[in-house]
Amino acid sequence: MLTDKVVIITGGSSGIGKALAFELGKERCKLIITGRNIDKLEKTSYELSMHGIENHYLVADSSLEYDNKRIVAEAIYHYGRIDIVINNAGITMRSMFEDADIDATIRKVMDINFFGTVYLTQAALPYIKKAKGTIVGISSIAGFRGLPVRSGYSASKFAVNGFLEAIRTELLHTGVNVLTACPGFTSSNIRFAAIDAHGEVSQETVRDEQKMMSSEECAMHIVKAIKKRKRSIVLTSEGKLTVWLNKWFPRLVDKLVYTTLSKEKNSPLRQTSEIH
Repeated sequence: MLTDKVVIITGGSSGIGKALAFELGKERCKLIITGRNIDKLEKTSYELSMHGIENHYLVADSSLEYDNKRIVAEAIYHYGRIDIVINNAGITMRSMFEDADIDATIRKVMDINFFGTVYLTQAALPYIKKAKGTIVGISSIAGFRGLPVRSGYSASKFAVNGFLEAIRTELLHTGVNVLTACPGFTSSNIRFAAIDAHGEVSQETVRDEQKMMSSEECAMHIVKAIKKRKRSIVLTSEGKLTVWLNKWFPRLVDKLVYTTLSKEKNSPLRQTSEIH
């Protein structure tokens, strides 16, 4: 079903993006993977090639419109078509909103997570329509339920969800499928790349990565959803429960989310609660 489909994966050198590259490679897709770190990209591209997966890599910054147009041009140059676009590149933040430097944190997160999705989707859309292909946005349960200490991340994912829902409706009669994929907490590199109140990368995770869904399992579910042309998918039992409870018992979820996230390593929520 996916054999020889041309797929663009942003943020394809690590985490869920890398896992998606290997999972789609099993389906004999032809890949364009992008990222900002050339060393990681070269390593991932080499590993894919060693598994017989046809791929090209491109150093690109998803927050820049020009780079997204380059990604599309590269795919057309190598393969002459685009069947699937996976907007996976993303970063998160970890800071109380009142302490955050807006430009260094929230604007940066929005530029990569939201505008990166917008730029690439628009650039690729004529080719996706021609192929009657698929647009995928890797969102989050934070796109349904705002998470404290991650206000900018939550805002970006709410924006992604709304954007994808809008264009899904616009494209209703074109044969294009739009998939919103919302993992719960998944073991990936995103927390290691989280930025603090001043936009500096933390380089450490505040959660037990071993207790989360793996990037590989997450990728497997997303590829199944692509094959079935689903409109949305929410992953992990915790993620599904959070979305459901938030719909019907939002006050309860306020307290549950606060309590849960205040237990993270060096959580500013814990410090705030201790003051009060």
